[in-house]
Amino acid sequence: MITPTDLRASPNALARHYSRFRVGERLLLTGHSHQAWPDVAVEGQLEAFDDAARHVDAKWERAMAKAAEVAESLAGLLGDDSAEITLGSNTHELVVRFLSALDLRGRPRLVTTDGEFHTLRRQLSRLAEEGIDVVRVPASPVETLAERLAAEVDGRTGAVLTSSVMFETSRIVPGLGDVAATCAEHETELLVDVYHALGVVPVSLDAMGLRDAWVVGGGYKYLQLGEGNCFLRLPPHADRFRPAVTGWFAEFAALRDEPDPSRVRYPAGAARFAGSTYDPTSHYRAARVLRFHTQHGLTPEFLRDVSLHQVTLLARAFDDLDIPEDVLSRDRSAPREACGGFLALRGPGASALHDALADRGVYTDCRGHYLRFGPAPYLSDAQLRDAMAVLGEVIRLR
Repeated sequence: MITPTDLRASPNALARHYSRFRVGERLLLTGHSHQAWPDVAVEGQLEAFDDAARHVDAKWERAMAKAAEVAESLAGLLGDDSAEITLGSNTHELVVRFLSALDLRGRPRLVTTDGEFHTLRRQLSRLAEEGIDVVRVPASPVETLAERLAAEVDGRTGAVLTSSVMFETSRIVPGLGDVAATCAEHETELLVDVYHALGVVPVSLDAMGLRDAWVVGGGYKYLQLGEGNCFLRLPPHADRFRPAVTGWFAEFAALRDEPDPSRVRYPAGAARFAGSTYDPTSHYRAARVLRFHTQHGLTPEFLRDVSLHQVTLLARAFDDLDIPEDVLSRDRSAPREACGGFLALRGPGASALHDALADRGVYTDCRGHYLRFGPAPYLSDAQLRDAMAVLGEVIRLR
């Protein structure tokens, strides 16, 4: 079994399994945006093609078995083996279905933060233009964010929508269980985005007090599943909702029945929020990658240990550069355990630094004033130090 020490060495013990992405030759610090896929992902893609070629329209039975395998694995990663999981190509389509199930006429108020990923940021901004009362609570300071979110909940609030790890800053949001309790008192729905946690910060919905929350996320980032692998975890009371945006897969099991033109029927469970025809290749790929993780012992706890080591190393290497605070800085107010899987560096020239690093073969990601270094388990310690050294060179040349 691979150990954390094996991953710190050069070459990294996992790197050979990611040869198609050439992770041993490139400095891919894009982990917060897009991690490399292991080579076995190709096996899943080819299996999807072979099933389509062999079975044509009868492929869907096999495709749905793959989808069920992926959903089962995701439920395990949420610490909720009995979870009802609706799969989708992206979080946006799932969030839209969730929003369409709310009584926004009777409760036209949505509470969120000003630090959300584009999916929520853009869609909620557009709804605000149409008259929905969207309250944006400042994401900082994160220590009091849950308390401030809860304080905004009232009888007109349809839902609270927030992340468990903030997309810009990497800070883990504490106290979301308290938000869930307040939402329950007001019969308000709570949707939590765990996209930036799964695969790098262990999640247990029961331990977090989120059993009755809606949970959205995906595998494009830390889970290495590639595009098309997002999900909505339904809470136990989800069968009370009838999403207005609904796909015909929601009645897949009853297609031979005569439809009732006067009333749209909904099944119980995950299919209630299902969409329509999709490319099942993503689920074949995801199922194979998730099996690879199991085979190599890449559990949430193991990956968390690896991530903490890698981000701590990057932070120390950054500090050693002694860069002026007005050029680039990092948050030193919290221990590394209070953060997710990337190092957030803040400065007015973050975008230009991102481009200059890419020109020198160091791939990161950025948003606004934040430059993010996102390590991954297939990178060695030497690669992380090399990447940070290039940052120092770029700044000195400015």
